[in-house]
Amino acid sequence: MNAMNTTTPATPSQAIPPRPALTDINGLRLGGIFPTGREPSVRTLREWTRTRRIPHHRIGHFVYYDLAEVSAHIRTKLLVPARG
Repeated sequence: MNAMNTTTPATPSQAIPPRPALTDINGLRLGGIFPTGREPSVRTLREWTRTRRIPHHRIGHFVYYDLAEVSAHIRTKLLVPARG
């Protein structure tokens, strides 16, 4: 008799939740988080990433951003003091 290794399909309770869509720095700039025409430059976003002012995910040497995570963080944590 030939024993085959069979697996049962995942039930909905065991299903893996979908991962958030990650994007690169250009997708972050143009993803709709920032007002049109007022997007920060790539240099500014890299500085914010380097100083850990915005959340990011490193996979190898690549850096990716979750738009929902960055948007929520900017709205609640990234405060710019008023001039004057």
